[in-house]
Amino acid sequence: MLAEAASDVLAGFTWLDALAVALILLAWVGIRWLIEHSPDHRPSMGRVMKDYRREWMTQFVTRSPRIFDATVLSSLRQGTTFFASACMIAIGSGLALLGNTDRLDTVAEDLIAAEAPQIVWEIKILFVLVFVTSGFLAFVWSHRLFGYNAIVMASVPNDPNDPRALPRAAKAAEININAARSYNRGLRAVYFAMAALAWLLGPVALMIATAITFVVLWRREFRSNSRAALIADDLS
Repeated sequence: MLAEAASDVLAGFTWLDALAVALILLAWVGIRWLIEHSPDHRPSMGRVMKDYRREWMTQFVTRSPRIFDATVLSSLRQGTTFFASACMIAIGSGLALLGNTDRLDTVAEDLIAAEAPQIVWEIKILFVLVFVTSGFLAFVWSHRLFGYNAIVMASVPNDPNDPRALPRAAKAAEININAARSYNRGLRAVYFAMAALAWLLGPVALMIATAITFVVLWRREFRSNSRAALIADDLS
C-alpha cells in the first residue's frame, strides 16, 4: 500500500524536478559557506561587518551616555521580530493553502497548461515552507541572542579603566556577531523560499529562480557598492 502511494507521488515528478530541488538545496548551502568562510583577501559583507561590530563594542566602553548603543540594539531586535512575525504568517498561510489546493491547482494549470495530482502541489508548498520555517527559527534565535547581547552590554562597567570592561565588551561583540549571523541566515532562507515558489511553475522555472537568487546574494555580499565603501579605508 505504501509502495503504491510512493509510486503515485514519484510519478508526478520528473528527473528535472529532482535536479531542480538538488540545485536549490546546493545553492542554499553553498552561498552560506561562501559567505561565512570567505577568504581573507576577499571577505564577504558579513565578515567585514564582524570587525565593525567588534569596534562598536570597543567604542561602547568609553561612550557616555550609552543611549545611542541601546537605540541601535533595539532597532536590530525589531528587525528580527518583524521577519519572525512575517515568517509565522507565511507558515500559517502555507498550511491553510494545503487544505485548499484546488484553487492553486486551477491557477497553476492556467499558467503552465499542465495537470498534476493534488499531492504534487502539496509537496511543492511544503518545500517552500521548509525554507520559511528555517528562516523563522533563525530569526527567533537571532532575537534571543540580541537579548543576551543587551544584558552583557549592560554589565560592561562605565569605567574604562575597570579590568572587566574590555573583556565583557569583547564577549558582547561575539554574541552580537552570532546574532547577526543567524539573522543573515534567516534572510537567505526567505530569499530561497521565494525562489522555491517558482517550482509551482515547473522545474525549469525553479532552476532559473535559484540561479537568480544565488547571483543576487553573491553580488550583495562580494560586489556591492556598500561593501566597497566599507573596505575602502582598510585597503587605502
